[in-house]
Amino acid sequence: MKTSRQVFILLMLGSVPFLSLAQAPETRSASPQKYFAYLGTYTNKTTSKGIYAYRFDAATGRLGAGALAAESTEPSFVTVLPGGKYLYAVNETDDFEGKKSGVVNAYAIGSRTGKLTLLNQVASGGADPCYISIDKTGKYVLVANYTSGSIAVFTILPDGKLGERTAFVQHRGVGANKQRQEGPHAHWIETSPDNRFVFAVDLGLDEILVYKFDAENGTLTPNDPPYVKLQPGSGPRHLVFAPTGKFAYLTSELSSTVTALSYDATRGAFTPLQTVSTLPAGYSGTNDSAEIAVHPSGKFLYDSNRGHNSIAIFAIDPADGKLTARGTVSTQGKTPRNFVIDPTGEYLLAENQESNTIVVFKIDQSTGELTPTGQKISAPATVCIAFTPAG
Repeated sequence: MKTSRQVFILLMLGSVPFLSLAQAPETRSASPQKYFAYLGTYTNKTTSKGIYAYRFDAATGRLGAGALAAESTEPSFVTVLPGGKYLYAVNETDDFEGKKSGVVNAYAIGSRTGKLTLLNQVASGGADPCYISIDKTGKYVLVANYTSGSIAVFTILPDGKLGERTAFVQHRGVGANKQRQEGPHAHWIETSPDNRFVFAVDLGLDEILVYKFDAENGTLTPNDPPYVKLQPGSGPRHLVFAPTGKFAYLTSELSSTVTALSYDATRGAFTPLQTVSTLPAGYSGTNDSAEIAVHPSGKFLYDSNRGHNSIAIFAIDPADGKLTARGTVSTQGKTPRNFVIDPTGEYLLAENQESNTIVVFKIDQSTGELTPTGQKISAPATVCIAFTPAG
């Protein structure tokens, strides 16, 4: 067992050193401003080996040393159970134990080192799972299978392992874009703020599908109305709620737009209010929007553009939920597939998948503007980030 007195072994990725997690100091006390930032990545034809863990200091905005936390194939999306003991990840693949299925993984988190220990794996039930979330009770994992266009729910056992699959729904239909919407493509799934409903955004169908969620048994039944139909060919991707729960915002990949929606929590129903472009006027290049996030204050919304390679900034009207464009900021890299606002709401970390970097921005709490802090950290084929307090 190596101690904190021994010399750290540096693992090189590009020109940035990575601290071996196994050799991280074991004496650090827990702090609400010290976090592990877990990176989901793509490993196919990249230098990535799996899930990486970085250390993030929210007091300074510094993203520090990182290292491989768990070797894995195509662990594109990760999420952490509240409490920080377990992490869940999908392998965006289509062949598991001879089945046309991806994989859902359960890991135990080393509270001091951040290292991940695999607990078990289960078949996701469909090809290429691309999104994973946890319900508000912390008892279930929800998964969206992109290529096969299906969704699934799994129990979380007391020891953190994944248990039985409690729900599975196969979406059906086609969209207007024959190349991208030849069938259903579930791209996002989460519960409503009150945990009574489950929403699935399907890029292939141009729909937000709504299910009643039985949190006792983990089952899904179609809601009435069962879905919200969106602009044909828009290709909806991800959805996020405002802190009040009265409004939600949807980013559409194929049209590079954000749609503001009012939300009726009693019925689990959405009503579109407004659709705005994520791109500046006059831009004529190719683009796919990707990630969307509302600032914890509820005053600002951010959306990433792959192609324009920027973060679009919007102000949110608290009265009617509508958006006002505040411009775009370059992510200083290529293909910002994802970005995340840190737990304090002070910083935004933009992940440039194809240039293998994370760029840290300071958020102006009054205007929502983003200012680069000067940090550009090497990160292999990064797809998402999940925070949890570090020991």
